[in-house]
Amino acid sequence: MFVHREKVDLSKLPHTYDGEVTLAVIGGTGLYDLPNLKPIARLTVSTPWGFPSGPITISQTDSGFPVAFLARHGQHHDLLPSDVPSRANIAALKKLGVKAIIAFSAVGSLQPEIKPRDFVLPTQIIDRTKGIRPSTFFEKGFVAHAMFGEPFDLKLNELIANAIPSSGFLEGENDAKPTLHTKKHTNDNEDLTIICMEGPQFSTRAESKLYRSWGGSIINMSVLPEAKLAREAEIAYQMICMSTDYDSWNESEEPVTVETVVGNLKANSANACKLAAKLIDEFAEKGQGIGDDIKGSMKFAVSTSPHGVKKELLEKMHYLFPGYWEV
Repeated sequence: MFVHREKVDLSKLPHTYDGEVTLAVIGGTGLYDLPNLKPIARLTVSTPWGFPSGPITISQTDSGFPVAFLARHGQHHDLLPSDVPSRANIAALKKLGVKAIIAFSAVGSLQPEIKPRDFVLPTQIIDRTKGIRPSTFFEKGFVAHAMFGEPFDLKLNELIANAIPSSGFLEGENDAKPTLHTKKHTNDNEDLTIICMEGPQFSTRAESKLYRSWGGSIINMSVLPEAKLAREAEIAYQMICMSTDYDSWNESEEPVTVETVVGNLKANSANACKLAAKLIDEFAEKGQGIGDDIKGSMKFAVSTSPHGVKKELLEKMHYLFPGYWEV
């Protein structure tokens, strides 16, 4: 059952945490905390790629299971999608011991069956960002290639799809309950594809129609490079998407506006918290092996000869991968 706890003064929480945290939740637009959990620490983490979007809150469930929470766009939503320090975000969570990330994001719908206020569990990504976002931890002098054919972790996707029924779980007004769309519940088990665009402007109508012709299901500005960096960091990653509008393709609807998005975001926020609470409990019970199959995957993904790697680059990468390569 979803319960809001009393508000805690986060500034008075301890600034250190000695335990390992295997699960993290990244909150997108409209999800800035986990009000059903008990916060026990508030961490400011420095990484070789700078500071994350904001402090990381460590909270506990009633059973004592710890989870890390980070607001992608900052505590006051002052970061544009293109300015989110994704490398620092993922590196900081990796340093805490995180093995799996459940990320939330507001999205536009590209298909009529995905209604505003519905939730979507995507399985594929098409990249429409413009190359201005750093999308790898590696750099000149230290080259590596990560597999990304399946951009989301299949085991984490399955755990979520099995834990949440497609209908009847999310709350709605006047019996109009939102649906959770998953590959498991689509016709012919089809992929649900998220388009990631640069922003911060929304799509033109022509672009929106193009993305539909490509088989796009939803569109946002945040899944990349977050998912790519999580894969490089050997962290299982799955995004849960909250539909706020029909983008611009649906000419029977008014073009998407911030007012429309904000109204649906407020409605989605309570359901996002309810989903997160359920999935944290589910992961605590059944998800401890998730992420194990990609552990060590980057150790042998490096193409650069050991003799060609600069010592300072190796030291930087040891923040993420201690003991992988000689310093």
